[in-house]
Amino acid sequence: MAKLLEIHPEHPQKHLIAKAVAAIREGGLIAYPTDTTYGLGADLYCKKGIEKIYLLKPHKKKKPLTFLCSDLSDISNYASFTGEAFRVMKMLSPGPYTFILNATHEVPRLVMTPRRTVGIRVPDNPICQALLSELGNPIISTSAMSRQREYIENPDEITREIGHALDYVIDGGLLPFEPSTV
Repeated sequence: MAKLLEIHPEHPQKHLIAKAVAAIREGGLIAYPTDTTYGLGADLYCKKGIEKIYLLKPHKKKKPLTFLCSDLSDISNYASFTGEAFRVMKMLSPGPYTFILNATHEVPRLVMTPRRTVGIRVPDNPICQALLSELGNPIISTSAMSRQREYIENPDEITREIGHALDYVIDGGLLPFEPSTV
């Protein structure tokens, strides 16, 4: 059962962030607040964690997951894009925008789509940014959803619904669902 980590939404405590990152580095799965809703996240380079997301999500394995990157320079490691696309991303990032871009060879095969594209976001959430900074690479992510396929906005509800499959639930407060713009 997941352990609840109460992390300050504006000033994340480093020692608690380190606990969550240690778990995903070892193949664990966490629930955490983003700038749109609560997400389920794993280390992009940890096959065990990614497989846990696919087991928990009621969709096909080839449905793409989103990468959360710390900044635009980080995106360039995983996706190629034009100067015009960069200008648009620079204008809208960080924020609740997911960009569909052509994948580079850095993207692990396990999360590659048949079209060789990736959905990438730069979140505008202090907890997300602290997780990404501590991890040092992207978090592969999907929205936290109930068995009825409804978005979960409350950390206590996440623990009740899917806590059995998580290492940590980061409580960053209630989040009203606001989908990312693709």
